[in-house]
Formats: sequence, structure tokens, C-alpha cells
Amino acid sequence: MSDRKEAAAYARGRAWLELDCAALRKNVEALRKRLPASCKLMPAVKADAYGHGAQWIAKELQKAGVDAFCVACVQEGIQLRTQGIDGVILVLGYTHPQQFELLNTYGLTQTVIDDHYAKQLNAYGKKIHVHIGIDTGMHRLGIRSECVDQVLAVYQMEHLCVDGLFTHLCAADTMDARDTSYTKDQAEAFYRLAGRLKELGYPCPKLHMQASYGVFHYPEYAGDYARVGIALYGVLSTKEDTIRWQEELQPVLSLKARIATVKTLYQGESAGYGIQFTAKHDMRIATLAIGYADGLPRTLSSGVGSVLVDGQRAPVVGRICMDQTIVDVSGILHVQAGDEAVLIGQSGSQEISVCDIAAQAGTITNEILSRMGARLERVCL
Repeated sequence: MSDRKEAAAYARGRAWLELDCAALRKNVEALRKRLPASCKLMPAVKADAYGHGAQWIAKELQKAGVDAFCVACVQEGIQLRTQGIDGVILVLGYTHPQQFELLNTYGLTQTVIDDHYAKQLNAYGKKIHVHIGIDTGMHRLGIRSECVDQVLAVYQMEHLCVDGLFTHLCAADTMDARDTSYTKDQAEAFYRLAGRLKELGYPCPKLHMQASYGVFHYPEYAGDYARVGIALYGVLSTKEDTIRWQEELQPVLSLKARIATVKTLYQGESAGYGIQFTAKHDMRIATLAIGYADGLPRTLSSGVGSVLVDGQRAPVVGRICMDQTIVDVSGILHVQAGDEAVLIGQSGSQEISVCDIAAQAGTITNEILSRMGARLERVCL
């Protein structure tokens, strides 16, 4: 056994994520094939790389030739730098003025979120590399696309080095008529601004507007970067979308936990908080060493969700706890403490996908993945 595999084996003690390196590389290549050679990936490794582990994901991406990343906040950017990640790291969100020094110290690129913020960045008095966020219709962050003078003012600020312009397509995840029309309007507004800047003699820096759904639904809007997020990890936000592109994308993450105890619950006895479950007959239950503090949605309680044990489904019994989850293993032979339960992934011929979990919890895969708890060990295969 290699040193890497030996280290991984010790990480499978309580509850853990298994991360498939080959699947990540496959997704990188699949996404690159959908983009022109001039458009580079700028993966979104925010929220600990959507719960996968930013350190591992970013290092594997660097090995695959990726040299630009985006994060949500300065702390995430610092984490990447201190773990040896080179290249462009774009902070997409707000950084407090008292933290501007960190942008220089760690070589981070900051988003200009509006004209007032640009003035604050410039007032810091030292050179800061920036991308200007352009608001083309999401109305979250950015300078409005029609405010050309405000964008020009950023170019003219002494201490700001403008390396890029970007916008975000807020309705690119569907192809219905209303959303495609809105997305087209957003793209046209962005290109119109970029064209006007060029006419006025200002250099056109890197341009980018695509995220994951933009790559699949709007390849014609490929710029210099594609800020791929959820697709990089082998799924899209819903099961329907994931199935549609499953020939190109492969899930990177599996979630597993140990069975801590197996015991008999007798007829009429209750299990878990709030006596929400009472046995109608004698049954066998197992307690898993994982709970909602690890990212398992509490909405999967009381039989809504299930896990896989030895290739068979074991429904959740009662309420999911912070650190443990009880499941019904009555129909599964030879289950014992120390066995493995699969919460996301395959066991035998059965599979529970993150899409299944998201549908049961009434949310999207992005939320489920990004809530994977920090205490889960990350095991790289």
C-alpha cells in the first residue's frame, strides 16, 4: 500500500468524504472541450471548494494546468496562497477596507463591487489588482453596465490596476423563453460596455461572464475565463440537469460514515430526540457516527432519507442528531459496529446521489455540498 493510501486508510475513522481524482480530471477536460482554446477555466473553489476541500481540489487543478481561481472572500484566498496555490486568485465578494493590506500581502485580485468601493480601494494608496464587477441585471454587486463614466473612473484611479471585467448570468440555468431572453440582454449589455471602453481607447482586459450553466447553455458567450463551479465537481444543481449531462460529468465526492453501535429496539420503545419514532415491532437499529453538524440535512429525518449498508437501503429512524444518525437495519444481515454506511455514493448495485439528497431536502446540490462539515476527513483516491 502506498504512503498516500495508508494515510487515507487512517482517515476513515468516523465519517469522511472520498474524493475521486480521476473524476475531477475528467470533468476538467469535459469543460475545456466545451470552451474555445482562448477561454481558460477559473474554477470557483469558494466554500471549501463546494465542501470538497479547497486545498486538495486546488492542488489537483494546478496539476491539470489551471492557473486562475475565484473565491468568495479574502480569507479563502489566503488559505489557498498559504497552501502553495499560484496564479490569479480573484476575490468575488466584499473585503473590508481594514483588510486591503491582505490583498497585497497575498497577491490577491479584488472585485470592484461598486464605484464607492473603487474609491475606497484607491484610497488605500498602494497598487491593487482588480476586476470590475458589472451589474447587467442581477442587481447584487457591480457597477451598472450603463454607467460608463463610473467604469472609466475606475480605470483612471492611480492605485488600481484593472485586469478584468465580469458579470454574472443570473438566469442561465434554464432555457425557457423568459430566461433566455433575459440572459441575452445581460450578455448584450456586457459586450456593449466592453465595446464602448475599447472605442474610448481603454484596454480591454480579461472578460468573463460564464459560470457552470453558461458553459453548457451559452457556449457563444465564452470569454477569457469561465468561472465553473458546481459542474467541476461532477453534478449540476438539480437531478434533471445532472442526468442530462451525465455522459460528460462524473461526481467527485462520496460521503461515508462508520456504524458505531447496533442494537435491538423492542416493540413499543422509542428512539431519538422528541420520541418521534416508536417501534411497531421488534427491530434492529444502527447508530451512525455522523449528523447534521457534518452537513447531513436534518430534513432527512423520520424516514425521509436513507443510507446504504452492504448494498441495501436503511431508512433514517427519528430525528437526525448533531453528531449521530439512527437507521433501520432490520432487513440487513450481519451488520455490526465498525461497518461502513454510504450516505452519498454507491454500495453494491445501489446508489444515493447528492441530487437525491438535495431533492429530499428541498434544495439544490450546491447547498448540500457546500455544507459538508469541516470535521469530515477528506480522503483523496
